[in-house]
Amino acid sequence: MNYRSLKDLSHLSTQSASRIAPDVDLVVGIPRSGMLVASIIALKLNLPLTDLYAFLRNDELKKGSTRTYKRNDMTLPQQARKILLVDDSIASGKSMLEALERVRAVYAGEVVTLVAFGEAHNQQQVDICMEIVKQPRVFEWNIMHHHFMSEACLDIDGVLCEDPTADDNDDGVNYLKFLTRARPLYIPSLKVAHLVTSRLEKYRPETEAWLAEHGVQYGQLHMLDLPSAAERRRLNMHHKFKAQVYARQKDASLFVESEMQQAIEIMKATKKPVYCIETNEMYTPSNLHALKTKAVRKGWGLKRRLVGAARGLASRFGLLSKPAA
Repeated sequence: MNYRSLKDLSHLSTQSASRIAPDVDLVVGIPRSGMLVASIIALKLNLPLTDLYAFLRNDELKKGSTRTYKRNDMTLPQQARKILLVDDSIASGKSMLEALERVRAVYAGEVVTLVAFGEAHNQQQVDICMEIVKQPRVFEWNIMHHHFMSEACLDIDGVLCEDPTADDNDDGVNYLKFLTRARPLYIPSLKVAHLVTSRLEKYRPETEAWLAEHGVQYGQLHMLDLPSAAERRRLNMHHKFKAQVYARQKDASLFVESEMQQAIEIMKATKKPVYCIETNEMYTPSNLHALKTKAVRKGWGLKRRLVGAARGLASRFGLLSKPAA
């Protein structure tokens, strides 16, 4: 599973800036995801920006008062001599082709096409492809609305809704209030195959009522069948239960988890991709070595800081032995 975040996109746009001709006058984004990429490029290159439909209507360009553009005299988008037509990715190429045909029907200037992410077999369909990313792939801005959700497993707390506070988590009156009043976070726009939560089975009625109230579509709701939260903590069942369910779903190719350590443990137990909301990272078996290396480096860094702090205190209070005269 190949994943790209907004941070990746911003870094990529900086790397690719030199590939965009300096005589481009205007950036035109294809809504909606293309506008994200177009916005980043336009801001970094200090170019005016508009969306495809405003360009086709030749709506007056809008701009703030804090900066001037290279073509500050340009008030209408079709006055541009050369435009950059932008989308976030290309698969079949149909969206870009349709947009290009509509632009050329009303515009006589030069059009340069750009996508942030393409594949080896379709990169030639655009003038600029910033990065080749193989399928299967998902992006930060579409992961909760991607067709992968139809076969995915999703955590609830920290994903669909906010996490309970320490006061909420009393396995009693406060928790029941939380279950009915929890603030929604990331609600998928299509039906999810499996909701997998370490909430206890005895809270199924309240959980199902909240899901219905907030329009969450799902196939199965898997809940932990234990008598109490204390027993769940004793058995340390959070990630174990989720991993067991994920492993049983042979068609499921993605788990969305809220918390980093659980995400890593689920990935390690199932050898399948897990996306973590907390860190905005995709954990896969292929990057397991990198995770171990990072953990080792972090451990050594902490050790050095602790040793340094101890030496500082010892020196301050005269506890270090002085060299012999």
